[in-house]
Amino acid sequence: MLFRTYIIAASTLLSSLVSADPNTAELVGTWSSKSNTVFTGPGFYDPVDELLIEPDLPGISYSFTEDGHYEEAMYRVQGNPQNHACPIGSVTYQHGTYELLSNGSLVLTPIAVDGRQLLSDPCGGDPNKSSYTRYVQPTWFKTYQVYVDPYHGRYTLQIYQFDGSKMQPLYLAYRPPLMLPTYALNPTDDASKTKSSLGRKVKRSLENQYRTNAVREVTGDKFELYWWFSVACLGVASTYVFMR
Repeated sequence: MLFRTYIIAASTLLSSLVSADPNTAELVGTWSSKSNTVFTGPGFYDPVDELLIEPDLPGISYSFTEDGHYEEAMYRVQGNPQNHACPIGSVTYQHGTYELLSNGSLVLTPIAVDGRQLLSDPCGGDPNKSSYTRYVQPTWFKTYQVYVDPYHGRYTLQIYQFDGSKMQPLYLAYRPPLMLPTYALNPTDDASKTKSSLGRKVKRSLENQYRTNAVREVTGDKFELYWWFSVACLGVASTYVFMR
């Protein structure tokens, strides 16, 4: 009976991380998918030359600041069931502001002039060309959870899309987040008179990004504490059973 009580206590303590109410503070950082090759920031998009940099492997990354800014980087490859030699690849960048609603939903509002997408469809037109366009896609996530993955021992962000389906889990990579400047990076023609000065500001910001104080995250201290607590509980329970 005591052994079962210890097991329940340890499980409850670990699962409490999953059931915690959403809050802005827990979102802060740069989160990346399992491939660990896609990260937001200057390594993904160069706003000075408006250049998208293709990662080694597909994946997605989101960054959030505590004051309501976000950035997303996506490299996706979609298979072609009719011709396996013709996958469609896309590289997408957006940034803007986000709002955490009282019901736990997350609303992302991009800066319209800054979104970019590089689309490659080798069998849908000229196989030697890709289309590079502006991209604007506001996003509404139904909810999300932040918890410590008991297998990998890493902080994990699980996002639920508008229909409740799960996105692939994202793991904390940097905190503070690794991001480009949060203001508009590429003004429209109507604001072209300010573009040169903004270009200089962006260039300076990019240079500073390589001296960022963002720290790479691998494991969480909280996970270590709860892990050893669980081990201790199991040890005490095992000793009790043996002595009986």
